[in-house]
Amino acid sequence: MSLRYSAIAIFLLMAPLAQAHYPVMDCERDGDLIECRVGFSDGTLAIGSEVVMYAYDESVMARADSDRHSRVLFDWSDEKFYIQFDAGHEDPAEFDYVEF
Repeated sequence: MSLRYSAIAIFLLMAPLAQAHYPVMDCERDGDLIECRVGFSDGTLAIGSEVVMYAYDESVMARADSDRHSRVLFDWSDEKFYIQFDAGHEDPAEFDYVEF
């Protein structure tokens, strides 16, 4: 029985380490600029992370790395687009132009 209880104890101690924090992104338009803030669901920042603006045909329109405040800036486009923050795990965070 002690092996069983040991296994349960190890599982309970390791469970918090296995919880993944998914990427989050919020974007706002300010005139001809778009400012996006990226991070993770636990509140940590995503400093230096790549954020990409795609056209609907999947072609890359622009790329930017988040600054020390976890922000990126893009120029507004009249073409239909979406912005994606892919942290490499979980599903990427996306923001579509119709959400502005």
